[in-house]
Amino acid sequence: MFADHSLRKRAAGLSYGITAIVSLVLGGIYAVKQSFMPYHADALSMGWGEVEAANQVLISALMTVAGGGWFTVGVVILVLLVFPFRSDRRWALYALPAVILLFYLPNLWATLSVLQNTPGNPPWQGNAIACLSAVVGFALYHKPLKGRT
Repeated sequence: MFADHSLRKRAAGLSYGITAIVSLVLGGIYAVKQSFMPYHADALSMGWGEVEAANQVLISALMTVAGGGWFTVGVVILVLLVFPFRSDRRWALYALPAVILLFYLPNLWATLSVLQNTPGNPPWQGNAIACLSAVVGFALYHKPLKGRT
């Protein structure tokens, strides 16, 4: 019984940890990118050089904010894993999937909107996988909240 408990906790932690690492990488890419992504060009049917200067500034700013969001969610997931999850704090078992879903569900919705309404083909699958990782991690390892822990 104990080995199964430990294995399920490790599998949940791995699921969350992979999402954290991917979030950090995406955050870094989006925060430092000097132009938009190829699927952005497809969505607008124009290259970066064709975009007006004021719109370039706006798009760059939005990409920096998105990068900051991805980076932040990656850091939050790692902090929750290293401290309260590792210490088996029950609230962290709920906070981890909540943080992931609160960030990645709107991203999934946005990418699906771009997919449906533009010629662009954004990587919506990554957002879906992140949401799935939250559900899988929670299903693998959660405890009912009882009392204060």
